[in-house]
Amino acid sequence: MKKRLTLAAALALALAAPHALAYTGYYLVPVYADEGLFGVDYRYWNAKRYGNAPVGAPDVGLSYGVNSRWTTELLGTWIQTDAGGTTLTGQAWQNEVLLTQGQYPFDLAIHTLVQRYQQRNRGMGLEIGPALQMEVWRTQFNLNLFLSRDYRGQTPNATQLAYQWQIKYRWKSALQFGVQGFGEPGQWDDFASTAQQSHRIGPALFGSLYFGEQRSRELRYESAYLVGKNGARNAKSFTMRVQYLF
Repeated sequence: MKKRLTLAAALALALAAPHALAYTGYYLVPVYADEGLFGVDYRYWNAKRYGNAPVGAPDVGLSYGVNSRWTTELLGTWIQTDAGGTTLTGQAWQNEVLLTQGQYPFDLAIHTLVQRYQQRNRGMGLEIGPALQMEVWRTQFNLNLFLSRDYRGQTPNATQLAYQWQIKYRWKSALQFGVQGFGEPGQWDDFASTAQQSHRIGPALFGSLYFGEQRSRELRYESAYLVGKNGARNAKSFTMRVQYLF
């Protein structure tokens, strides 16, 4: 009975908001497409709230760069706890479509994500919004703003706002560094009180390693250590992502 209660509490922690599941709540959505390339994607985040056991969530995805403007990806997400082990929590279909290609100082893409929750009473989730990127010499700047809402669930909900930002210095292809920030201020037209908002920030590392003839295969990695609030409660989080493109 205690094990079931612990697992239920962990699932409630992870499902308190769509971004706590974190298809995009801990990973910056990119702007550019990987034309003609398949990708195997592994993501993982671990959050430790003060006074609670850590909760982790691995994601596994398969992506394809349809053309120079469009990348599509199918994802599965799990939740991990010491007491409950690993439990499947949902699947998602994520797309990024690039709208500009160099005619402005920045490039703009539209991000969409459709979620199917494993818990039938939660229904479906939708996330949509702009992803922007610009570069100044070796420094890359990103800003993403997303709206999300659940549909067909038993509990009514309002459209929520989430943001992502990143500053990255391109030192070498194998080693780059910067800072990332993520947050959920609340309902898009009526922000929650400061105490109920979630904002996370921290240092990040990135890199790409190339293999094969004409460097046709690429291994990308990124990781970050974020501090702030998760689900409106103080937490420290570690995130990582490894993607193999071929």
